[in-house]
Amino acid sequence: YYRILNEEVNRRLGGLHSAKCIMVSVDFYEIELMQQRSSWDEAAQILCAAALNAERGGAECLLLSTNTMHLVATQIEEAVSIPFFHIADATSDKIVEKGISRVGLLGTRYTMEPGFYAD
Repeated sequence: YYRILNEEVNRRLGGLHSAKCIMVSVDFYEIELMQQRSSWDEAAQILCAAALNAERGGAECLLLSTNTMHLVATQIEEAVSIPFFHIADATSDKIVEKGISRVGLLGTRYTMEPGFYAD
């Protein structure tokens, strides 16, 4: 994601421009164990803490680079005061813009079963 962000900023602005960003990474091993146990509140606590760290570091908005963990997007949005861009919103906006009426999504059961994409 970092590479793509920088390439897109450079494409748009040219020269030696790159993205101004703050990256907070969590240990996915721990998150995946929580997914297996359906410990969504515990996972939300970790991601909310990460989001708050990004906000305190000067981030002006948040992006969460995972489909599945958007299951706790509401908790993250409530934890911070900066805008949170939801992956399903961006996806649906592009689908509508392109006039697509039938969409296929490949994902983990954690992404597919709750229905937040379909909603």
